[in-house]
Amino acid sequence: MAKVLLGFMGAGKSTVARGLDPDFVDMDALLEDQLGMPIARFFEEKGEEAFRQIESQVLADLLQRDQVVSTGGGVVISQRNRDLLKTNSDNIYLKADFETLYQRIAADKDNQRPLFLNNSKEELRDIFQERQTWYEEVASRVLDVTKLSPEEIIEELR
Repeated sequence: MAKVLLGFMGAGKSTVARGLDPDFVDMDALLEDQLGMPIARFFEEKGEEAFRQIESQVLADLLQRDQVVSTGGGVVISQRNRDLLKTNSDNIYLKADFETLYQRIAADKDNQRPLFLNNSKEELRDIFQERQTWYEEVASRVLDVTKLSPEEIIEELR
């Protein structure tokens, strides 16, 4: 069974996953390897529906493994993905308030995310609020990480 980390961008999924298991799987990186291009470019060329189909196949495979998985923030958009996640008993939603996440995303100059760059703060807040419901729907555990350091989150999850 996989230990799946869920949450909006900036929640610390990859950082925490790396701390829990150096051999963790970064789902976005795995998808980019399989697609042979950045996810944003695949979206532009093939569309979201084509991406979500491949994403679901990758997710189904990852859920069969005994590994820590850091998902992309949008993995919960697809109903098929939410159904797949509900079959996994160790889904951890790293929850934080929008303002905290927004500040983290804005400060991360090494990883400027297309969703952040292409939407206003208000549009991003709407996306966050919609996804938050879905994260909670599939989570077996919700951990409020707003005031926790990555080290504290890792300790809590061990």
